[in-house]
Amino acid sequence: MPATPPHKQNAEMLFKGVVCALIGAVILLAPYIARSPSVQELMRQAALVGWFSLVLGVAFIVRALWQRWR
Repeated sequence: MPATPPHKQNAEMLFKGVVCALIGAVILLAPYIARSPSVQELMRQAALVGWFSLVLGVAFIVRALWQRWR
């Protein structure tokens, strides 16, 4: 398996970070946007997953930006 160039790895990590952060933000904001009480309750119960995804996404973004800066 050939090695992936560093700039491509950096772009992939940045993409993964943005996707994870967006998923986390959607999960955390869903209880305030959803109209159905059952969906609101379901999304409130998934808040821990939302926070995890948001923090993981931010960590990926910071690492990608740090590697690009270095």
